[in-house]
Amino acid sequence: MRKTLSCCLYVAALTLCSVQPSYGQFFGGGFNRAVGGVSVDAEGVLSTPSVVDQQAIDAARADAQIDAPADLEKFTELRSVSLKWLEENIARCKAENKPLPPEVEFVAGLQRVRYVFAYPERQDIVLVGPAEGWKIDELGNVVGLTTNRPVILLDDLMAALRSGPQSRVEAITCSIDPTPAGLERVQQVISQMRTIGNPDETAASIESALGPQRITVTGVPATSHFARTLVAADFRMKRLAMNFEAAPIGGLPSFLQMMRGGARGMQSMTPRWWLAPNYEPLAQDAEGMSWELRGPGVKCLTETDYVAASGQKQQTGQSDPTAAKWADLMTEHYEELAAHDSTFGQLRNLMDLAVIGAIVEREQMFERAGLQAPELLGGQSLVRFPAPTQTASKASLLKKGRNWIVTASGGVEMLPWSVVENNEAVSSLAEVRSQFGEGAGSF
Repeated sequence: MRKTLSCCLYVAALTLCSVQPSYGQFFGGGFNRAVGGVSVDAEGVLSTPSVVDQQAIDAARADAQIDAPADLEKFTELRSVSLKWLEENIARCKAENKPLPPEVEFVAGLQRVRYVFAYPERQDIVLVGPAEGWKIDELGNVVGLTTNRPVILLDDLMAALRSGPQSRVEAITCSIDPTPAGLERVQQVISQMRTIGNPDETAASIESALGPQRITVTGVPATSHFARTLVAADFRMKRLAMNFEAAPIGGLPSFLQMMRGGARGMQSMTPRWWLAPNYEPLAQDAEGMSWELRGPGVKCLTETDYVAASGQKQQTGQSDPTAAKWADLMTEHYEELAAHDSTFGQLRNLMDLAVIGAIVEREQMFERAGLQAPELLGGQSLVRFPAPTQTASKASLLKKGRNWIVTASGGVEMLPWSVVENNEAVSSLAEVRSQFGEGAGSF
């Protein structure tokens, strides 16, 4: 353990407020339509980015002044980041009316959170995990210089910390679903069809009957980057499942390809998948001042919905075997997929942060550590994005026996307090905490 901890970077430094345009200004100000592999217009309509959208991302990448300080560029397995340091720098920049520096906006380059420690003796809470310098990728996500793993954003961290009290009683979710009226209209259309006929014409008629699908977000502000990432990951997962895009990795065929391969008996024309936290029991010390997150972070689940003639969906509590197999493949290949599509990696970061928000609230860490953080917990405004509210239906047609597969529904669901309640005492964590507390300071 000591050999591993020696990789941790301790730096006592005063961060200067930036005079250059920041990531938040570029992607939360004049340009924020297409970030994370999806586009959301001013009316809240979600779609895939257009050529013009991608050109805007490329231009913003070229203009953004987000270089990491030299001492943060090299990859390290464990870097500690002080919430007190973040709070002080936010307050300083606000007082000087200057943008936040990149090392604050990007939480010193953290790529995941492995540990969270509270230090009452220095009135601080510290997050620890792998980190390095950063860049903006083609999707508009901030990723590591060498690993291409998404970097944790201050904006997402603040949203997660603020969600802690509410997430105890309300899940953090997003959902993209057809409306009952749209499903009823489609049922009427397909009841009159015996064959697919002209695929393009049939798809167009079904898409028209379905109408726009509604997007709902709970637990975090719908205009936040946190919400944008939830919706983007859900949207991109469905495009992979329904064969609108090929997966960028091997071993993950689309659900429709698997159905064509000989599966039988779909019970619903709207298969439903959702992404959820996937952790082993968390480790904590006896005092609740030290926690370790363990496990891959994300899994894909499925359940079959039966669609009645009225368009109402009824949950069966069961899953179609092929839909379940696709969910298992998505879970199995999630790490590899996230390495190629940074939006899925960002979602995993959000899972970590939501769990951190629940831990901090459950253990009353700010109070016990004596850390005053008015900016992190509400004073600093979150970057605002257009809130996604609807997306056009896209029909992916397949007829199996008497059943039609037309579209997919589902979403993302986080119950972070349930994750935190599944924990075990690990006495060695106290020693790890003490080793990270030995430095003169930290990011």
